[in-house]
Amino acid sequence: MTTDEIRNRRWTRAEYDRLTDLGVFQPGEPIELIGGQLMVAEPQGTRHFTAIRLAEAALRSAFGQGWDVRAQGPVALDDESEPEPDVAVVPGVPRDYMDAHPSRPVLVLEVSDSTVGFDRRDKGSLYARAGLGDYWVVNLVDHCVEVYREPAPDPDAPYGWRYRAIQVLGPEAYLSPLAAPRARIPVAGLLP
Repeated sequence: MTTDEIRNRRWTRAEYDRLTDLGVFQPGEPIELIGGQLMVAEPQGTRHFTAIRLAEAALRSAFGQGWDVRAQGPVALDDESEPEPDVAVVPGVPRDYMDAHPSRPVLVLEVSDSTVGFDRRDKGSLYARAGLGDYWVVNLVDHCVEVYREPAPDPDAPYGWRYRAIQVLGPEAYLSPLAAPRARIPVAGLLP
């Protein structure tokens, strides 16, 4: 009996964008390019979607004018990754991104229920590798918000980077985005 090695084909962001432009993926199809691999996102439950809407509202209020709070929009991180975080905050206004997806969010937020481990480990490593200084996980399982900061190299992490500073905040706590340090967002306001 012979064993064949299974190989995955890695995709570049340019190839992924071309497939999208050609209509290979249907509008709204839950696919992201993560580290060169096409990933299918899990369907959203009502609590997950409610948390996204709560985060959008809280971050729009915290950041105000001059910032685009984007729900489930693509972010062009590097040549092999174009994730669609649940919420990302980028400088400018929506029209600034008509010709290209934003590449330097000041805050990325993922809402996690069935994907807590993946969002912590894999997406955290991916965002750290891209140098994103502020990454939040709204953890619906443990009813808290995990704040990840200070990206640093780590050869054992999935994408060679991780966050050195991790803070877990319960519903009674407040947090401030690095790019809007005067804002105070109640953690309870991000949890459904």
